[in-house]
Amino acid sequence: MIMDESKISAFAYMRTSSATNAGADKDSDKRQRAAIKAYADANGFEIVDTFYDAAVSGADPIDERPGMLALLDAVLSNGTKTILCESPDRFARDAIVQELGHKLLRNRGVELIPTTAPDYFVHDTPTTELVRTILGAVSAFERRNTVDKLKAARDRKSADMGRRVEGRKPVSADALTEAKRLYRRNPKTGKRRSLRQIAAELAKEGFTAPSGKEYQANSVRQMLVKAGVYKPDAA
Repeated sequence: MIMDESKISAFAYMRTSSATNAGADKDSDKRQRAAIKAYADANGFEIVDTFYDAAVSGADPIDERPGMLALLDAVLSNGTKTILCESPDRFARDAIVQELGHKLLRNRGVELIPTTAPDYFVHDTPTTELVRTILGAVSAFERRNTVDKLKAARDRKSADMGRRVEGRKPVSADALTEAKRLYRRNPKTGKRRSLRQIAAELAKEGFTAPSGKEYQANSVRQMLVKAGVYKPDAA
């Protein structure tokens, strides 16, 4: 496909919740394509590829959707940093999933534009502020709960051994989430990245191991094994 250099490249993202509404001959598909194309034509965007999650709930996390995973891989590979969708609820219906999904994209420098409300993800709303507050409180609680459990375990072990046992710094949740995403099979090719490739991608995105050094293939393997997702025979 030859790009018009006067236009901004963008990906289109579509989603339908029900299998009965999915398909080129269905109204949902036609409506979403038309809305995205009209917005792109009117605002100087050129759609370079379209990704579609058919029969996928709007409450499903975006990193568990085949179409969105393929889109994220495309974002990382070709430099296009804009995603157009028909409306905010086509991206996600659940407010928390919507906020977490948008944060994931924003952290990768990706702009998400719903054509029916282009500024929806630009300005904070009472709903987004409430969701962020709730997520922050839950995250803080989980961190404190984990710290308390680890401290109690170390204290018990220290008492048994007669000396102080220090805890090892944990792998960051963001690094683990990204490693798990990178390990998933590419929906188009059915292949996985190698552990070495995953380590390189983590380094490229600024993630470091608890030691402060870049991840190596073996440390990525250990991380995925502990998370219960690594399958050597399927790597």
